[in-house]
Amino acid sequence: MTKDRYIYPAIFDYADDGISIEFPDLPGCLPCAATSEEAFKNAKEALGLHLWSMEQDGDPIPEPTPIEKLHPVPNQVVGLIEVWMPAFRESIESKAVKKTLTIPKWLNDLAEKENINFSHLLQSAIKNHLGIEVYKPLGRKQP
Repeated sequence: MTKDRYIYPAIFDYADDGISIEFPDLPGCLPCAATSEEAFKNAKEALGLHLWSMEQDGDPIPEPTPIEKLHPVPNQVVGLIEVWMPAFRESIESKAVKKTLTIPKWLNDLAEKENINFSHLLQSAIKNHLGIEVYKPLGRKQP
C-alpha cells in the first residue's frame, strides 16, 4: 500500500571526510554529504527516490523503526526524514526524457524553415494520438 507521507529515521554518521547517512529500515538507501544542510537535503531526496522505486517495483514498504529503538554511537545523530510523495512522484513523472528520432532531410529542412518546435509538435501529436486533452489554466485546450 502506498502512502502520501512517509517519515523514516536516518542515522547521520559524522566523520572527517563527510557525513554518511543510513536508513536502518531501507537497506541500500545510503546518501552522503559534506555539510549537515546538504545531508538533510540529500537524505530527503534519497528517501523519496528509494520509496518511489519500491512503489514502482511493487516491493513492500516496511514500517519505520521507532526512533527510541535506535542506538547511535558518539559520532552519530539520529534524525527523522519526511517525504511528501505526491510532489515527489509528480516531479519524477513530469521529468522530460530525451528521445532520438529520424525523419527525412527534406522534411527536416521544411520544418526548420517554418521554425517548428519539434519537441512541442511531437508531444502534441502523441497526446492527440492517445486522446489526451490538456487544458491551460483559463480552460482553453492546449494546442
